[in-house]
Formats: sequence, C-alpha cells, structure tokens
Amino acid sequence: MKDFRFLIVLVLVGVALLYGVQPFYAQSKTDKKNTEEQIVKELLESKEYTIEVDRAIPMRGPSRHLTSPYTLEIKGDSVISYLPYFGEAYSVPYGGGKGLIFEAPITDYKLSFNKKGLAKIKFKTYSGEDTFTYTIEVFPNGSASINVLAMNRQGISFYGELRHDRE
Repeated sequence: MKDFRFLIVLVLVGVALLYGVQPFYAQSKTDKKNTEEQIVKELLESKEYTIEVDRAIPMRGPSRHLTSPYTLEIKGDSVISYLPYFGEAYSVPYGGGKGLIFEAPITDYKLSFNKKGLAKIKFKTYSGEDTFTYTIEVFPNGSASINVLAMNRQGISFYGELRHDRE
C-alpha cells in the first residue's frame, strides 16, 4: 500500500512539474525571440552593423558557398563592402578593378520595417569605379539577403547573418 501511495505521489509530482515547466519554457522562448528582434532593430537603426556573408548567387551560374569571411559593414554614412564578385562585367578598369571590395560614402539611405519585423534597407554608393545600389533585407532573427545592382556589372545577391555581439 505504501508503494502504491508513493507511486501516485510520484506521478502527481511528475505531472505538476511537466505542466508547470512547459509554460515557463514557452514564455522564455518567446522572450528570447522578442529580445533578438529588438537587438536586430536597434542595430539597424543605429546604422552601425555588419552582415557576414556565407553564400553568393550570381545572376548567371550556380549558387556558391563562401569559405572566406566576407562582410558588408555600415558605419554611419559609409559602407565597407568586402564581397566577392562573380559575373559579367561590361566596363571595368584594366585588370578587373576592385569589384565589390571598397569603402565609400552612402547616399539615399532608407530603412523601413514591415508589420512582421522584416527590415528593408536601400542605399546607393560610388566606389570610384562604379555606381552601386544595395538592397538589404534583414529578418527579425538576423538572417539577411543583399542584392547588389551595378551600372557596369551584372547584379549579384548574397545571403548571410547580421552580426551582433550583444546577447
């Protein structure tokens, strides 16, 4: 009889723990998601952020996984573009030029958020060789896509993650 009572108490405690812990776990998961979304939003609004790129998608040809650390960095009114270029160039300096590796001032910077938290960023820049239009989408979880249109080259897209050191 004592074993039976012990077993019932053990089952009741197990059920209470199971139902008591699950809502707490779901709550903290939601809180973590909201915190991450807030960090992403604050970084983008500060105009001080870096996107680490791990995949390039040229207009023609297959997607390429990148093994070297490539980044797009926004620092106030400047962009530091350290991105590879794969594609057709229409008019470039002898030797191929710098491509998408340059530091330059930004013009026409626009940032907007939709109802689901997706950020859209658009700006223009001139590298000394070419004029570029960057369109960036950053999702609430920090994943990002970058689309680059150039005057003298085919367009190219990149995928990566917004780097944030704050946790």
